[in-house]
Amino acid sequence: MNSRNKKTMLNQEGIDRLVISQSDDAAAWDAPIRVKRSKPATLSIPGELAARAAFLARLHREAGVDRWVERIVRERVELEERAFREARKKLAS
Repeated sequence: MNSRNKKTMLNQEGIDRLVISQSDDAAAWDAPIRVKRSKPATLSIPGELAARAAFLARLHREAGVDRWVERIVRERVELEERAFREARKKLAS
């Protein structure tokens, strides 16, 4: 087995040893990547709708109305994106 295959066949212990051995070698590392957190968006909905959402969040035993609304919006966005892709595929054929 050549050295290239040995590197691709490392187990977790081998990977740990390799990383530790290269930890002080600046040439072995890429430049650091800076990640910025996006600020949470605020969303305002009418009071009556918020009350209905709060009721449904409790009914579904969600930790809070904000988490329930986030889950519902995420599901709806995924559904809409899927429908859009399918419609675009039909138009292309």
